[in-house]
Amino acid sequence: MSVNASSFFNSSLPNSNMSASVFSSSFYTLCLSSSPSSFIYTTFNVIRIFLTLPLCLFVLNLGLQQQKKSPSSSSGTMSHTDYFTYHLVTLELIDVLGYILSFIGISSNDLYLIFCGVNVMFFVWYGQMSFHVLTCVERYLAVVHPIAYMGFRNERGIRIRNAVVGCVWLLCFIGMALIFVRNMVFPGCMLIVSLTSVSFCSLSVLCVLIRPGPGEQAENRDRVDPSKQRAFYTISAILAALLLRITWGALYFVLYLRQGADDCVIIVSCVWFTIPSSLVLPLLFLHRAG
Repeated sequence: MSVNASSFFNSSLPNSNMSASVFSSSFYTLCLSSSPSSFIYTTFNVIRIFLTLPLCLFVLNLGLQQQKKSPSSSSGTMSHTDYFTYHLVTLELIDVLGYILSFIGISSNDLYLIFCGVNVMFFVWYGQMSFHVLTCVERYLAVVHPIAYMGFRNERGIRIRNAVVGCVWLLCFIGMALIFVRNMVFPGCMLIVSLTSVSFCSLSVLCVLIRPGPGEQAENRDRVDPSKQRAFYTISAILAALLLRITWGALYFVLYLRQGADDCVIIVSCVWFTIPSSLVLPLLFLHRAG
């Protein structure tokens, strides 16, 4: 931590003893407590809660209604994408709790509430990125390797999927625990794996979509298939949203290591990059559900 950053936070917070103890655990906590970062983040909190909370509740309610209409459908028969979406929506609701805690903490100048909200959000971050990666991998297998993908639709594939989802939730707890010991190697590796997986899977799918299919006639290859065109735009939008989220994670990683007072406005402003990726899968779920 630089001396300038330390003096800046101690002068901008109401209780310097409290700020010193919390700063050792979370640079981001003090960023949210200082001005003008607190105003930017409060605005973000309000918009994020009003966008995410109704959407996630609607998705879960729709899923429960579908299960009541066809009791035979369960986690074993639903598509892998829907299964990942339900878990992602659950994480988004937990994320909303973190935003509410930090919002109350900012309003009441309570650093410990902000600290709790920040740790909830770090818990969720690992799961969000993991489920986005899993969705991209499933889309890659379905488009690029459809025969191999069909092998994962059976009971064995469902067991593998459930085990992977359990590992994701365990990863959330491990990642949050590492934040307390200020270990940045693990989130750095997570960013690299996420960027590599999302980029490779999405670009591979886009390459397949722009190539003519094996059954297409030579004279029809110049025609644009509307379904392929819609899929191309959808995958491109998903890739852009995920790259924005990864960009925010990379910026946080770099600025956390530097920990300068002037970095707070940048890191809090860039948190807006996470909104598109939080909305994309629930919206696609609703689109598939009609």
